[in-house]
Amino acid sequence: MFNKILIANRGEIACRIIRTAKKLGIKTVAVYSEADAIARHVALADEAIGIGPAPANQSYLVVDNIIEAALRTQAQAIHPGYGFLSENTNLAEACAKNNIVFIGPPVSAISAMGSKSTAKQIMQEAKVPLVPGYHGEDQSESLLKAEADKIGYPVLIKASAGGGGKGMRVVEASENFAADLNAVKREALAAFADDKVLIEKYLKRPRHIEIQVFCDNDGNAIHLFERDCSIQRRHQKVLEEAPAPDMQIERRDALGKAAIAAAQAINYVGAGTVEFIVDEDGTFFFMEMNTRLQVEHPVTELITGQDLVEWQLRVASGEQLPCSQSELSINGHALEARIYAEDPDRDFLPATGLLSHLRFAQDNRHVRVDTGVRQGDTVSMHYDPMIAKVIVWDHDRKSCLRRMLSVLDETQVVGVTTNIDFLSSVVSHPAFQAAELDTGFIERHHEQLFLDNEEINDNILALATLFILLTRSQLALDKADSSLDPYSPWNSTNAWQSNLDSSEEIYLAEDDKEYQIIAHYKKHTVCLQIDDKQINVNGSLDKNGDLSADLDGTRTHVTVVMPDDMLTIIHSGNSYELKIINKTDHHADEDATPGSLLSPMPGKVIEVLVNAGDVVKKGTPLLILEAMKMEHTITAPMDGTVTTLHYAAGDMLDEGVELLVVEE
Repeated sequence: MFNKILIANRGEIACRIIRTAKKLGIKTVAVYSEADAIARHVALADEAIGIGPAPANQSYLVVDNIIEAALRTQAQAIHPGYGFLSENTNLAEACAKNNIVFIGPPVSAISAMGSKSTAKQIMQEAKVPLVPGYHGEDQSESLLKAEADKIGYPVLIKASAGGGGKGMRVVEASENFAADLNAVKREALAAFADDKVLIEKYLKRPRHIEIQVFCDNDGNAIHLFERDCSIQRRHQKVLEEAPAPDMQIERRDALGKAAIAAAQAINYVGAGTVEFIVDEDGTFFFMEMNTRLQVEHPVTELITGQDLVEWQLRVASGEQLPCSQSELSINGHALEARIYAEDPDRDFLPATGLLSHLRFAQDNRHVRVDTGVRQGDTVSMHYDPMIAKVIVWDHDRKSCLRRMLSVLDETQVVGVTTNIDFLSSVVSHPAFQAAELDTGFIERHHEQLFLDNEEINDNILALATLFILLTRSQLALDKADSSLDPYSPWNSTNAWQSNLDSSEEIYLAEDDKEYQIIAHYKKHTVCLQIDDKQINVNGSLDKNGDLSADLDGTRTHVTVVMPDDMLTIIHSGNSYELKIINKTDHHADEDATPGSLLSPMPGKVIEVLVNAGDVVKKGTPLLILEAMKMEHTITAPMDGTVTTLHYAAGDMLDEGVELLVVEE
């Protein structure tokens, strides 16, 4: 076994690997970019080496920097995690040249599966079922379109070197093919430095089932059952569970055998995932093989009782697989939810910002939280916006789903927009509860999943006001304690005011709506007047800043976070944001230029599709932005003329800046 390993990754997977390494008594070396100098994975590792600026292509994706860090710290092996260089043959080859063990499969296996078209050819020879499609070398637009027309629409265009849902578009009709092909090639080139694509028949209501496989250097190969990863947005997974609901034993056995055949066809070693697409009648087809550990591996660990990172380390150090196929069994049910900094109501646009408040459920035998961030960290535009993975286990699926809803309710994130409420909507949806799963689930149930936010009501206003008053009272108490004359009325901690009634006005706002609350102070309580309603309130703050409140005799417990003049009230799994209005301020936001289009996210301009003076129709694509490897197209909101362009391709920009102006 190794004495020291370097982890060529960041975030939650780096923290996850460190946890197992510590259990085995293995020293760890973290690498970090300038943006991650004080990141959680850096703090957890035994050593840490800086490897470059914030952009991944100048740090985490630079093979020479990774190898230099390993040599400098005398690490015996490198674990690539997932993403970044995990399926990069250059890193694996560089490890071999420098007598460093690459904790992953052989270079030949990575190469074989790194190209989706090559992988299809190998699987065809191994008699693994394939989806009808084109995987050839000829990449001319005319031939690709002809092949798509032959297959029949809808078709799926995929980056041949792709993964993680990037570089992938569904084409519904022949006339849309050229535009979608160019978009996929552009995304593929940016994410994988390779714009080669393949085309497959797009199945209408398929399930995404994947099999975890493991092989050692002695030719032993097993599978650790299946995961259902059908709940996806933008072709990226958000909820995964194991085992797959309604999986017949015969089909599980057939999928497992096909997955092992796929692994053995490329002489695989280590952890791998063979992904299948399963049609409504149960027919399954090979989709791709990921030659690394998967993000969703925890659900497999929870139902099998195995530590897959430990398996990776043991196999990479020359040991045989820890157990045989017959020794593995499924125990209970596990579900994983990926918590992202993103806005589901804006087509899941990535979000950035400071994590001013962060709280997760406590880990126990039923709950596991894998995260790479801490309260006070910043979610950067440079990396994947995942905040954490919440994984739950129970004896059956129904209990597991109930537990997940409870854990999501306990999860608190303030400072960035997240998908927590959306995840709860999916898990609680009757179709999900009934295991009616397929990759189009989110689109089909869009109306029920994307509900309007809970409205601000009088009780929420009362809780916000009580928190403000208690916070002020505590500040006054602290000031009085430090004063030379703590008994002066000017240092009073009650509502005493010279020559005035014992009351004050509090102003709060939600977007453009403003609320006035009048607080009347009494001996043992405060009476809040909200419009024509009166609510008697009192309460206390604990050391964590949580509020225990009594509203007209009804007691409740909420979390309130107040960075600057913004209040976030977290109550019964819902979040409410209110701005504290200071009536002495007279600052007004400048109105945006009429007809201006603002950036919906911080990011980079990939392409400007129009020129000043162009006449455009409503819906015309104007400009393409990229953030966190995802593209977003800005379209014309109306018929008009482009009068002003502020940015060019390659420019970096912040959220909310004016991109261009279209005059009606």
